[in-house]
Formats: sequence, structure tokens, C-alpha cells
Amino acid sequence: MKKLITLLCTICITFSFAQDLELESFATGFNRPVNIKHAGDDRLFVVEQDGIIKIVNSDGMVETTNFLDIDDRVRSIGNEQGLLGLAFHPNFATNGYFFVNYTNNSGNTVISRFSRIGVNPTIADPNSELIILTYSQPFSNHNGGELQFGSDGYLYISSGDGGSGGDPQNNGQNLDSLLGKLLRIDVNNSTASNPYAIPADNPFVGNANARDEIWAYGLRNPWKFSFDSANDDLWIADVGQNAREEINQAASTDAGLNYGWRCYEGNSSYNLSGCPNSSTLTFPVSEYSHSGGRCSITGGYVYRGSTYPNLVGTYLFGDVCSQEIGYLKFENGSWNSTFESFSGNWVAFGEDINGELYVSNLGGNIFKVTDSLLSIDENNQNSISIYPNPANTILNIDFPSGAINESTIIEVYDIQGKLVKSVAKDNNDTFTSINISNLKSGFYILKIKSEDGKKITQKFVIN
Repeated sequence: MKKLITLLCTICITFSFAQDLELESFATGFNRPVNIKHAGDDRLFVVEQDGIIKIVNSDGMVETTNFLDIDDRVRSIGNEQGLLGLAFHPNFATNGYFFVNYTNNSGNTVISRFSRIGVNPTIADPNSELIILTYSQPFSNHNGGELQFGSDGYLYISSGDGGSGGDPQNNGQNLDSLLGKLLRIDVNNSTASNPYAIPADNPFVGNANARDEIWAYGLRNPWKFSFDSANDDLWIADVGQNAREEINQAASTDAGLNYGWRCYEGNSSYNLSGCPNSSTLTFPVSEYSHSGGRCSITGGYVYRGSTYPNLVGTYLFGDVCSQEIGYLKFENGSWNSTFESFSGNWVAFGEDINGELYVSNLGGNIFKVTDSLLSIDENNQNSISIYPNPANTILNIDFPSGAINESTIIEVYDIQGKLVKSVAKDNNDTFTSINISNLKSGFYILKIKSEDGKKITQKFVIN
């Protein structure tokens, strides 16, 4: 019975221990991949900023034929213009429709519908374009660009405030402008004469001083947003001005929210001239400053896959400048965020049909997001030996030659993910003992990290 209890508790560790992210190379060779979506099957569709969409199969192999090429009608001057968004109609398998968001050769935003060629699942017809919606961009930056279908079947569109700096035209707070907004439209019966309809429950329908398309407002540059596939919660990562990056979260039914820009940048006042009372605004659930080289948030998804239970319910996001990936989780009554450093300018996250997450960098690579605590294979586990296990006062560690031979840090975490001990291993030693006499009985995680990025994780028990 004691062995059975130990086994069950060991499993509990796996499910309760704090995240430790890893990135696994998945596909390469893209040119500025800025959007990743699935079409209801096991493929991923990767949007390149210049105007091309490519298909990645489940094994990471990229189809040689482009799914769509509209480079001739896409303007991608600078960092924020181009083909930016993609969303497949919920009935894509039968109707073949998908929607894109791009800046045209005049620099204005276009939302268009395209069709695949017949029943061919790998090629779209570039001549099938039906323009759904266009709106002018006064400056070249802050175009937003994301597209998502909600579980209600409507198309949601993120638009930036029009650009420049500080929202000089006050578009974010102007309900008569489509800029600085989250839009919601019905594209289920689109025709050339009637490209979209307005959902009857949009919050400003009937308001003569507001655009009917608006679902939420007060946004600066919502480069990415997503819906939680488990509960439909809306997550918007809004890129800040000079000081704060913010993450907003709301129920999918919360209509007409004002997220505060240009009155507030995150939770801090920015320009309060003509602003409503702060009690009417919706402030972010999390924000971070521009310290440590951080400057521009890339919104992601709440993890709802089954491969990495530790990540379930965690919102993952990135920062383009600091080359960090962060994760946000509601714990002990508050939202807690953590950052981990990786090499790459992270510009897009994607979710596959199974809820697994991917992230792309401007360098052209796509990685799968994994949890190192659940991705340790037997060869990795056997590369070191720890004993005795269970231990009492001393834990011995044997390092076979070549296992980890750089400057190495040995860390011990409790099952809540709290670091309780850290020691440095002598570079020349293949054997180390650490004193654990001050630790309570229970289950722990031993993490060994070297300067060259190698990482080994094992579990052990203290009697």
C-alpha cells in the first residue's frame, strides 16, 4: 500500500507543480510569420506579412504550394502593415470560406473573404476575393489586425487607434470611429451588395452617435486577441505607449466595455482630457512595465490542450523586444505572471485543433510550446543518478561524463513551485551532495540547469 500511495502522490506533483516552459522546433523557413491558425483539422496555416499563407502539416512539413498569395495587393512597408490576420469560417469544411485582414496598397485596412478552389484543401483562389469591410488608416502603425470567430458564429476584428503616438485623433474613445476598437460583424450571408450584417445584440445598435459594428473600445493597438476555448472568455493584449503593456480579460457576453486608452495606459493615467469617470472603465487584469527591455506585448491563448496538464488554464503571451514568453494564471485570489527568456522576437501564437500552442518569431521559425516537467524522456532522466530516493538529510547526484559539463546550478522546488534551495556545482565534479536536512518531508522537484541551455528535471521524496 505504501508504494501505491507514493505513486499516486508522485502523479500529483506532475499536475500541481509550477510551469517551466520549453520551446520545441516545429517548422522553419518562413518570412515574417505573423499569424497561425487551424481550419478544423490537424494542419496549421501560417500567415506571412508580405501577403502569403502557407500550410504546415502535423509533422511540421511545409507544403511547397502556397495556400494563398495576394502579395500584389498587400502593402507591408514598415513593421506594422501587411497581411496580418486570418480566420476560417466555422463551416470552412463545407463552404470553403476564410477571412483575412490586410493593409492595401493605399495603406488602408481591408477585411476580405476568400474561397478555396473547389474541394481542394490545399489551394485557395486569389481571384475569389469579396471585400467585406474597409476603413482608412491615418498613419502607418497601430493597425491591430487580428481576426477570430466567436462561438456565437460572428467575426471579431481588432483595430488599432490609427497610429502615430498618444492617439492624436482620440480614436480610441470616439464611438463614431472604427479605430481603437474590437468590432463584431455577421458574415454568414455575405454578398457583394450586402457584405456583412450587424448582430442585433451589438451594444451600440440604435445609438446615432456610435458605429453599430463596435463591440468594445478604448484600445491602442490590440495586435492579438483570442477566445478561451473552454469558457469563451475574451483575452486582449493591448500594446502600450511608452511605459505599460496590458492584458485584458472579459466574459464573451460583456458588451460595450471601454478599456480606457488614451485616458489610461494600463492602470496609469496618460491623458485624462475629456475622459469619462474611471469607474466606467475596464482596467487590465495584468500589466507590466518597460523594464528589462520589454516594450511590446504579443497576445496568445489560454492553454486547453491535454499533453501538458500543468499549463491548463494558463494564458501565454510574449514580448517582441525582450524575447520573453510569459504566462499568467489566477492563483490565490490574484493574477500572477512569470516571464522566461528565449531567443526570438515573438510575434504570434497559434492554437491547433487539439488545443496545443505554437509561437512564431520574426526570424521565420515556429515552435511548439511544451512543459519541460512533462517532456523529460527516459534517456534524459537516466543521464544523472540521484540517491537515496526517498532521502533523509543528504541527496547525492551522479553526473555521467558529458551529461552537463558547463557551469551548473542545482535547484530544489517544493510542490507549489517555490524555490527552496539553490547550489552551484563545481565544473570539474561528476558527483555532488546537497544537504536537505532543513527541508520538510514531502515531494520535491530537482532541476539542474547549465549555461548552454541544457536542463534536467527529476522528482524525489524526503522522508
